[in-house]
Amino acid sequence: MMETITPNIFVKDIIATISFYRKLGFEVIATVPDPDKPDWVMMTCGNVNFMFQTYENLGDDLPMISRQKGGSLLLYIQIKNIRNFYLKVREEIKIVKEPETTFYGATEFSVEDINGYILTFAEDEVVDKP
Repeated sequence: MMETITPNIFVKDIIATISFYRKLGFEVIATVPDPDKPDWVMMTCGNVNFMFQTYENLGDDLPMISRQKGGSLLLYIQIKNIRNFYLKVREEIKIVKEPETTFYGATEFSVEDINGYILTFAEDEVVDKP
């Protein structure tokens, strides 16, 4: 039985990536090999974990992994108090889709990280039914 998923996201500048994700509330919990010059880092915020690894460290392993900025995926992150979170990060983070309520009752907004990846933050809204 599967228990968790932690994306390993490939980046060019891991120090800048750490700085960006700290603005979203993430903390570094592990680095390899050196905390001051890591090639790989794990960050966490609540129950959400990401691993970041440099393309350079990836080397020639797994040649099918794209070495281009961004990717053809969207990371969908459920969050509580989305409006407060949006107000906290909107001045420092590139917002690519402003908050809106979807047809399925979630409030969502999307940001682009400094590596070209899209993160959508969502909170399920309680909808009163007649």
